[in-house]
Amino acid sequence: MYAKYITGFLLAGMTVLSSCVCVRELKINRIAAKPAFQMEYLDESMTEDKHSFIEMISSVSSGQRVVDYEVLEQTLKYQLSDKDHEALLRIVEAEAGGEDQNGKLLVANVVLNRVNSESFPDTVWEVVMQKEQGIAQFSPIVDGRYQSVTVSEDTKEAVERALYGEDISQGALYFCAREKADSKKVQWFDRKLTRLFAYGHHEFFQ
Repeated sequence: MYAKYITGFLLAGMTVLSSCVCVRELKINRIAAKPAFQMEYLDESMTEDKHSFIEMISSVSSGQRVVDYEVLEQTLKYQLSDKDHEALLRIVEAEAGGEDQNGKLLVANVVLNRVNSESFPDTVWEVVMQKEQGIAQFSPIVDGRYQSVTVSEDTKEAVERALYGEDISQGALYFCAREKADSKKVQWFDRKLTRLFAYGHHEFFQ
């Protein structure tokens, strides 16, 4: 009989203890569910991101430039042989040595436009040296300027811009300096071609 009472007492004690444990766990869960607890957890997990953001804001406010180098990365559009590159530098210097850098860029554009056209040779050197019915396409080939020029740094920069794909030529395949050109040649330009625009001492045609 006593054993029965003792057993019942032990079972009741275990039940009470179990209930206390459950209540404690429930209290902890409720605390975890509170916004303050959640915000503390989020704050800790986002510490690194906040640090990076603050560094970026500090850089901007201090005047430092924030640059995405993937956006600024450039690639050459034209891969030229040494022979073709030299030919392009020389013809640009010979034809536009007295022009500003955009004037030089335009001459480089015309040469490269011809390389890309089915109506002209496939390399820069061949385009520069091309003759039609024995007549050179570029007068500096005949008068010696092509061979004698000293290529300036400004011309090198203009050619580099063209090789990286900068094109302001509107597709021009021809150009002439009306004031210096033979009048019969200028008449041929006016009759056979479409005038696009003038820049510096040159007029550009297609």
